[in-house]
Amino acid sequence: MKALFKIRDYRLLWTGQAVSNFGDALTNLALLLTAQRLTGSTAAVATTAIAIALPTLLFGMVAGAYVDRWNRKRVMIVSDFFRTSFVLLFLLVTTPDMMWLLYSVAFIQAALGTFFNPAKGALVPRIVPQDQLLSANSVSQMTQIVFGLIGTAIAGVIAATMETLALAYILDASTFVISLVAISMIRTQGIPERTDIAETHILRDIKEGIQTAFSSRVLVGILVGASILMLGVGAVNVLLVPFIVEDLAVSEAWFAAFEASQVVPMVIAATLVAALAARVKPTALITASLAGLGILLALMATATAPWHLMIILFFVGWLITPLQASISTLAQTEVEDHMRGRTGAALNTVLTGSQVASMALAGVAATALGTRSVFVIAGVIAVIASASTLVLFKGVRLRASAVPEPAAEAA
Repeated sequence: MKALFKIRDYRLLWTGQAVSNFGDALTNLALLLTAQRLTGSTAAVATTAIAIALPTLLFGMVAGAYVDRWNRKRVMIVSDFFRTSFVLLFLLVTTPDMMWLLYSVAFIQAALGTFFNPAKGALVPRIVPQDQLLSANSVSQMTQIVFGLIGTAIAGVIAATMETLALAYILDASTFVISLVAISMIRTQGIPERTDIAETHILRDIKEGIQTAFSSRVLVGILVGASILMLGVGAVNVLLVPFIVEDLAVSEAWFAAFEASQVVPMVIAATLVAALAARVKPTALITASLAGLGILLALMATATAPWHLMIILFFVGWLITPLQASISTLAQTEVEDHMRGRTGAALNTVLTGSQVASMALAGVAATALGTRSVFVIAGVIAVIASASTLVLFKGVRLRASAVPEPAAEAA
């Protein structure tokens, strides 16, 4: 891990990610709490979550195709610039009749993010040597969690101590500025390694991205397993806010404690992933993590006190880091540089479609079956996702950079 931070451009990219993760977590929770406060409606919370997720479904593949044509560093800078301005529009949402503005701006912000995220994902392998990619992705996941925790904690404190969440949006605007400055200082070339841009059509690029996403059993395994998982997790993400506020009947300030319960295991897990990479295939980590998540999601239905949920989330933390780091590493090592942007976008589009469908059904399912029953169903779905990857990954051959090296024999 120390070797990563000796790379100047990686430090700058990491800085941009860290402040962005902080700001995203801050605003995402602030938006959900604003919807809950102004309307008291689970449907409004679900609509907010869908507005944030929908752009990836609608524009993800187009954005990925353009990322493979444009300077990726410039894409990230422009995205940060516009998001700095748009996030301040949330300050105008102070009454229920202004919820349309919240939905609209959340959608626009997320749409800009559909360009930023694949550009960042495609730039990482240009900055970091292949043998350090899994470590880099582990650090990325750890950074997302730690700074996401800080953002969530501050959003919870702001919600519990102030009448409005305006400060959250102002702080988020400042994070985009910091990210923009850090990324602009990166020296690594952001132009994709391809010579056919002038001769190819954007629709052909999109088609090639989709074809690549389905070109190997490894990528198909990721696609199927993660898509099935998101069918359950999407609903859990929507229902967690009203579950905590209404069912557990605790203050919004508790969100910091719930997030914190995951941080220690996630940080430790991030440090262990690099060691595991020398002995365990990423495919095995994905299958095992999905199975564990299934059990824990179902156990959330048994929580009747805040500390019950904290214990469950503590164990969830051990699984999220290796799962996401392994998926990111395989998606990077199985795809050539000039295809990474659009292939990653194609994968994200399918996953988001699954997530949005789950979110759309969350309110209806909770009303008909109860929130706790939905948690159990989500757990069963995650176990099915694990079983699907077990079948699809069986006997696959990974590229050399994703295969663990044999442990050295003792002298």
